[in-house]
Amino acid sequence: MTRGDLKIGVDVVGAQNLLPKDGQGSSSAFVELCFDGQKCRTSIKEKDLNPVWNESFFFNISDPSALNTLTLDACIYNNVKATQTRSFLGKVSINGTSFVPYPDAVVLQYPLEKRSIFSRVRGELGLKVYVTDDPSVKSSAPVSEVEETQVPPEQVAKPVSNSNQNVKSEARHTFHHLPKRDKTEPQSHAPVVSVPHQTTKYVADEMKAAEPQPSTLVRVQSASSAQPVDYSLKETSPFLGGGRVVGGRVIRTDRTAAGTYDLVEKMQFLFVRVVKARDLPAMDVTGSLDPYVEVKIGNYKGVTKHIEKQQNPLWNVVFAFSRERMQASVLEVVVKDKDLMKDDFVGFIRFDLNEVPTRVPPDSPLAPEWYRLQDKKGEKTKGELMLAVWIGTQADEAFPDAWHSDAATPIDSSAAASALIRSKVYHAPRLWYVRVNVIEAQDLVPSEKTRFPDAYVKAQIGNQVMRTKPVAARNFNPLWNEDLFFVAAEPFEDHLVLTVEDRVAPGKDETIGRVIIPLSMVEKRADDRTIHSRWFNLDKPVVVDADQLKKEKFSSKIHVRVCLDGGYHVLDESTHYSSDLRPTAKQLWKPPVGILELGVLNAVGLHPMKTRDGKGTSDTYCVAKYGQKWIRTRTVVDNLFPKYNEQYTWEVFDPATVLTVGVFDNSQLGEKGPNGNKDLKIGKVRIRISTLETGRVYTHSYPLLVLHPSGVKKMGELHLALRFSSTSFVNMLHVYSRPLLPKMHYIRPLTVMQLDMLRHQAVNIVAMRLGRAEPPLRKEVVEYMSDVDSHLWSMRRSKANFFRLMSVFSGLFSVAKWLADICMWKNPVTTVLVHILYLMLVSFPELILPTIFLYMFLIGIWNFRYRPRYPPHMNTKISQAEAVHPDELDEEFDTFPTSKNPDLVRMRYDRLRSVAGRIQTVVGDIATQGERCQSLLSWRDPRATAIFVTFCLISASVLYVTPFQVIAALAGLYMMRHPRFRYRLPSVPVNFFRRLPARTDSML
Repeated sequence: MTRGDLKIGVDVVGAQNLLPKDGQGSSSAFVELCFDGQKCRTSIKEKDLNPVWNESFFFNISDPSALNTLTLDACIYNNVKATQTRSFLGKVSINGTSFVPYPDAVVLQYPLEKRSIFSRVRGELGLKVYVTDDPSVKSSAPVSEVEETQVPPEQVAKPVSNSNQNVKSEARHTFHHLPKRDKTEPQSHAPVVSVPHQTTKYVADEMKAAEPQPSTLVRVQSASSAQPVDYSLKETSPFLGGGRVVGGRVIRTDRTAAGTYDLVEKMQFLFVRVVKARDLPAMDVTGSLDPYVEVKIGNYKGVTKHIEKQQNPLWNVVFAFSRERMQASVLEVVVKDKDLMKDDFVGFIRFDLNEVPTRVPPDSPLAPEWYRLQDKKGEKTKGELMLAVWIGTQADEAFPDAWHSDAATPIDSSAAASALIRSKVYHAPRLWYVRVNVIEAQDLVPSEKTRFPDAYVKAQIGNQVMRTKPVAARNFNPLWNEDLFFVAAEPFEDHLVLTVEDRVAPGKDETIGRVIIPLSMVEKRADDRTIHSRWFNLDKPVVVDADQLKKEKFSSKIHVRVCLDGGYHVLDESTHYSSDLRPTAKQLWKPPVGILELGVLNAVGLHPMKTRDGKGTSDTYCVAKYGQKWIRTRTVVDNLFPKYNEQYTWEVFDPATVLTVGVFDNSQLGEKGPNGNKDLKIGKVRIRISTLETGRVYTHSYPLLVLHPSGVKKMGELHLALRFSSTSFVNMLHVYSRPLLPKMHYIRPLTVMQLDMLRHQAVNIVAMRLGRAEPPLRKEVVEYMSDVDSHLWSMRRSKANFFRLMSVFSGLFSVAKWLADICMWKNPVTTVLVHILYLMLVSFPELILPTIFLYMFLIGIWNFRYRPRYPPHMNTKISQAEAVHPDELDEEFDTFPTSKNPDLVRMRYDRLRSVAGRIQTVVGDIATQGERCQSLLSWRDPRATAIFVTFCLISASVLYVTPFQVIAALAGLYMMRHPRFRYRLPSVPVNFFRRLPARTDSML
């Protein structure tokens, strides 16, 4: 495919609520499209404020590499026939970053914008903009050619219905001007044209640094929520690839060492690529052999798989040996023949490590060479082996897929075990909300002809099942009009199955008919525009025998409206720790505001998770999640102080998001432990992006705190390096003015119950898809990283939230106490100064707001000196995890539904009832105060209302003739009067308010 095949397609659908410009309450509108120096025009719709065009245009792209910088302008004009001129009605400008492939494009209603500050516009323009590389699509004729050939505007445009046939998507295409999709992204079975606007880079390009030096630990602790020193965050000063980190800055010792892989310590590896062999000698009686290769250096050995009966085998395997663990200076590559009793020696090759070349990216990969095998005497023998041997770092492109000596296990050296310990990057599937509006059914035929059906609709997508309410209609045409919501992931593998069932008796339902709707055929939308409903014929399955089902068609129909809602963000994680807030529809995505770089350095002091050879050990790996991109480091086997030194990068679209990093023990190697083959959690770290300064390198050792049934426990420490870089400071500031969630969450909000149910389904779908990768991210890992159980009841969390609420209001309580001290004249000097300040503000009320904002400005400037210099971390004191009761922890770790004995459940239920009773009393007291306020004018107490009405009349008369400053000054002086003039009894207004009636008398 050539670059000239790439085109931009624009479907001009219609406009709504245009401004009348012809003096007769209407307009004759047409649209003029401008893109990359090309201009096209639609037909003119006479006398129509809501014109519909349904015309398509295609524009050539002169420079595809600059597509993101181009802009499509769509201007609406009113045609003035009398003077052959035009008047402006509005315009729409669409940036190139919003262009998406045709399968992802949907019709969007763009609000019309002004051309200048004096323009007056209104209305919306419906456009569908997409990218296509179909060579059969011809670009539209520009306006100049149309005018020269006298072609009417109606002949220039092409109907939208034809564009679906011209834009072919039967095969996957790759645009050469854009980065390729990452290989680890789940491949779509549906036709897709991949046009990512920017590809996240996570592999290394370059890394040069001096030898690593010991890190200096500096304890950092929050004064407001102090906790044990062992549980606190520690700032470090490691020597990374870019230089030593001191106070968040990288002090470079070598100016040439700057590169993209500068947040980890440089680790050198000996790489051995075993490609293939030829002309190997026959070792068996059958005249063949089953060859495999052993790569040995010191005590470390890597083995390829054996290939049966092949004298010219092909392996193409890379081995990586850590230089710091090597204790030998000779590398041996041995070819052997697999045998039942004892493997036969075929030949070997020996390398001196002092003569192995060093390679640093972006140098080209080292070309493999043929080496003649030697026998045990050192003489040349038959057969050759193609090898490449070099010394590199983790920046090498062969590092992710290599067999690692520091990650290899002596228990299982097979290829399957090697695949389970490699580092990988995963892309979670794109999730959609499926909205199913079940409207009605017609001509239902129940099994019993003598009764009307008690019908309901069961909708199912995969394992998700929803039901409408049963309708006992007095006819055969029941009406529901209910919305059912599901979660679906691309590529769409499951179908929507609608089944109409009749409840003939309690617990007994009969199927009337069903219809299967493929999700790939369902219309997508990115806003709240109305989707056309459709009638579907119901197929009724009739049982013929035990092994066969026969379908017969009949006249029953169901009326539904189904769409894929791309204007929502599918919540697949806890809302407090969301890592992505973008909507599903790609054309609604905004440009990234920054880049987040994470360096997973090492872990220290890990708690042993298993026993091997009589001693405690762990096989650990790290998982990081941000947005749709998940990463997994390699598994370091049999090590309580593992070193990872892997660096990854994410695009940041919203700083109000959270990066989550977890540490797990790999239970898939060797014998299964008492917990089966579930990977065990060691701990996790959460880092909110908005708390990071741009450009600063954060190097900290995070405590891995986990709550166990026995209490909080430190499982070790995880050493991370972080850097958040802003790509556009203006865009990042603009993000703070936008809604947190996409527009559809506010226009057509979902209920809390719906969001909780859909979130549970979304986590299951993500876990299922990531569990099918290689190596798989297991379900327990995905659920732990997504905080799937954060909504369950916990007495500890309830206490923590209560004390957090008290901490929030502590400032108000302090101000109230200070005012009480002022009123009680505990410090006469301060009280006199407050009186003077109050009288000044009352005399000059225009100074009140400036004084308040100036005071807050000064407080902010003062607190800048004491701003946090480290990311937030998990705090045991805030979490109320230090002195929690063991029974409360046991309740928190209980399954749902409970699996405890009835006596214990009864005790916990009674405790919950007592807590809920106190909350119930507080809520009732608040309601009582509100009802007393309503009783002031309700004449519920006729005497009290008469007194209050009379007081209001007198107050209105007095306030009308008295300046407001005088009233405010007298009220303030009365509130701050000396204690000598105070009484211990409540004031008259308080006594009057407490005597007002409330609805407590009506409570049962």
